[in-house]
Amino acid sequence: PASFMLVGAMNPCPCGYFGDPLRPCRCRPHEIVQYRKKLSGPFLDRIDLFVHVPRLTKEELLGEGGGEPSEAVRKRVVEAREIQARRFAGKIHTNAEMGPKEVKKYCVLSPEAKGLLARAIEHFALTGRGYVRTLKVARTIADLSGSDTIKAEHVAEALQFRAFPEEGMP
Repeated sequence: PASFMLVGAMNPCPCGYFGDPLRPCRCRPHEIVQYRKKLSGPFLDRIDLFVHVPRLTKEELLGEGGGEPSEAVRKRVVEAREIQARRFAGKIHTNAEMGPKEVKKYCVLSPEAKGLLARAIEHFALTGRGYVRTLKVARTIADLSGSDTIKAEHVAEALQFRAFPEEGMP
């Protein structure tokens, strides 16, 4: 099988302004539903991360935002990748490449994380595929924070990257 990374982007609705704080959406609710139905549930279930990118503020556009410096982010990412390289030391290199055996071995959840994930499975109707993708993302978030165990906050953050189609719908 091919190894690739898919990066995609889409508007939240046909006019592109659903949820925009400055411009009102001109779409009718049924138009938004039809627009979003173009991407099937099974297709969406195969995507690891969904990130809503809000409109940038004037300060952010001018480079005056107070976010984490790129060098600090880069350092954390390099450290997390080194953790993964040591962990797998073989055929695979990243958490995204883990198969079922590796997920079971390396995605160790704290009791609180396990409880949170169990509630999320019921509340969000996570599929088996969605569950495994959430575990892998939570493992990566734990690596970024230098934690051997996946904690509840790692699972909570990973769940924020899942797509729940009914969320935010008019």
